[in-house]
Amino acid sequence: MSKTKNTKGTVDVITLGCSKNLVDSEQLMRQFDALGYRVRHDAEKPDGDIVIINTCGFIGDAKEESINTILQFADRKKKNKMDKLFVMGCLSERYLVDLQNEIPEVDKFYGKFNYTNILTDLGQEFRADLRLERTLTTPKHYAYLKISEGCNRMCSYCAIPLITGKHRSRPIEDIENEVKNLVAQGVKEFHLIAQDLSSYGLDKYKAMKLPELVERISDIPGVEWIRLHYAYPAQFPYDILRVMRERDNVCKYLDIALQHISDNMLKIMRRNITKEQTYELINRIRQEVPGIHLRTTMLVGHPGETEQDIEELKEFLTFAKFERMGAFTYSNEEGTYAYEKYEDNIPEDIKQDRLNSIMALQQGISGTINQSKIGKTLKVMIDRIEGENYVGRTEFDSPEVDPEVLIPLSTQGVKIGEFYYAEIIDTTDFDLYAK
Repeated sequence: MSKTKNTKGTVDVITLGCSKNLVDSEQLMRQFDALGYRVRHDAEKPDGDIVIINTCGFIGDAKEESINTILQFADRKKKNKMDKLFVMGCLSERYLVDLQNEIPEVDKFYGKFNYTNILTDLGQEFRADLRLERTLTTPKHYAYLKISEGCNRMCSYCAIPLITGKHRSRPIEDIENEVKNLVAQGVKEFHLIAQDLSSYGLDKYKAMKLPELVERISDIPGVEWIRLHYAYPAQFPYDILRVMRERDNVCKYLDIALQHISDNMLKIMRRNITKEQTYELINRIRQEVPGIHLRTTMLVGHPGETEQDIEELKEFLTFAKFERMGAFTYSNEEGTYAYEKYEDNIPEDIKQDRLNSIMALQQGISGTINQSKIGKTLKVMIDRIEGENYVGRTEFDSPEVDPEVLIPLSTQGVKIGEFYYAEIIDTTDFDLYAK
């Protein structure tokens, strides 16, 4: 195939799933970039000599998307429209042998942690001196920062521990050095991600080190926003609330997946927390960090769930008034505790009805919260231009999942990647309009 001038060829990387996968893709892309390849991410028309698909294997819909994407490029491979097709990530970690047998057009499958072998299998060498560097796929002013891998929690429905193994914290010094590298590239905003932020440090330092880690990142010049994703409610590291209060560059934002509220469901789902403890947790967070915005995730349709459980969940949502909430229906994942112990006997239409009912309730809550911001002046980071508006976010909003702030393009002097103070003048259920 034809090669791009002054390069060894074109590598198209396609990332499916979560931001943790995205970080893996970015690390691999940096290696290819340093070797002289032309590297593209999620290109509109991926037609490179080499295609690498980073898959998700979390729940049914994600697995289906990953398989369909692999089959699409396997067809291109059969027609000799590309040289190499590689698959990495969670799906191939979980179903390696099955995928090898069923899709032989793929040159090689890699798991979640051995994907750098793609380089050596191409006759190239992994550069250890670049292990803390990435080719960012996000806008240059923000980046995701993965602080650990794996999870020890073993919730009934979750396949992630089967894929990623036990919780493993990264060294604090490595994370600090990565942040310094990214700040030097112009990154101002850092989204700390892990499957379980709450457990950071327990394996490596025998203590909850999330508060110390956040403080040390906060002290690095040039770090203007730090945001926390995917805390676990049981054994919550309460000292992180003090850090949020004391540090101006630590956003008053916390993503903490609660999944359910009734004692019946929390026990069945093996969440290691009770309804009473969950209420106490939310009360304490809001008391210790006034104005904090909480994002959570709920799971409905798990075996054993009753209408009474859903009513308790609605009562809880009305009490907690989460600023942001996502939800999904139970997916019966082989190998999980629930798959082995329970029958997936709640019909899909009932699961969907329950999901729709709690999301309708949440839409009203989110709309009321947004309306309360009219007339307030908030600090806004500008991410991009879309249509007739600059699109930005406040400290209470993460990219792609939370409300956005829309400012007219006619506004003078606005630059992407910069902070501005904007007055909120109108809202919808999901977006804010500002000047």
